[in-house]
Amino acid sequence: MDTLLFILARIVILPLQLLPLKLVAQLGRIGGTIAWRLDRRHRKVAIDNLTRCFEKEKTATEIESIAKENFHRLGENYASAIKTATMSPSAIKKIVSVKVADKLPEPSAEYSGNVVIATGHFGNFELYGHTSLFLPRFQIATTYRALRQASLNRLMQSLRNRSGCWFFERRSEARQLKAAMQSGNVMLGLLADQHAGDRGAWLPFFGVECSTSTAPAVFALRYDCPLHPAMCYRIGLARWEIEIGKAIPTHHNGARRPVDDITLDMNRALEQAIRRDPANWFWVHRRWKPASRFQKTGPKLNEDADN
Repeated sequence: MDTLLFILARIVILPLQLLPLKLVAQLGRIGGTIAWRLDRRHRKVAIDNLTRCFEKEKTATEIESIAKENFHRLGENYASAIKTATMSPSAIKKIVSVKVADKLPEPSAEYSGNVVIATGHFGNFELYGHTSLFLPRFQIATTYRALRQASLNRLMQSLRNRSGCWFFERRSEARQLKAAMQSGNVMLGLLADQHAGDRGAWLPFFGVECSTSTAPAVFALRYDCPLHPAMCYRIGLARWEIEIGKAIPTHHNGARRPVDDITLDMNRALEQAIRRDPANWFWVHRRWKPASRFQKTGPKLNEDADN
């Protein structure tokens, strides 16, 4: 079965890599239309999630319209990510731009030059790996969770690694990630917008408490570096802009802020990005799962720093 899945994936990937990007994006949107009609389960999840967040602000018709466009965007993003993974740096620069709200501090004797980025599943988020094309001082790095199918995982990582981004498997490569952060000038991007399981902090997101990853706050405190939100926005068909927002304070009056307080500010930044373009986020994920009996309300710093 693993080999069969690998072959099927290659059959899908190869033609997309040969086609022009805009055509690939259009084909992806068509795939999103098909998924909207056939995938009843994820269609319901998206509408339920949007209703939870925007019931008081938008009509049911508006919510359904956003959900439908979200499926179009997901198809466009998935297909485009396969194509952009093999594009040259000069070609990437033509379809992506990077905007930085704050001047990022330069490394010094006291500062390693590292930056932690709190991000999420916005737009073609795989493009984060190419950020060093626009900010050459930084080595981009991130964590991921390996797929169960070994051959598919190798295929996925072979595509991702072309960006020059360093990828660390979050369950097995904590030591390697620690060594990377000690090298300095690393921009570590962490996806922090999905359900974080039993080890997440129980915090509000769009006014409803849910399990939230504290990893961005923990890493920023552990390595004493700035924490910034960053989102990938769709600005046109097969065109994106990555925005690195203003720093989220990690200290107050010289003392470390509580991890939960920092994470709350991170959630607010994610909420603002979603409100700016609701169809741009990953609504098909069950973000607001009920708490289990193992849910922690305040994860300890040393327990979550390597997740």
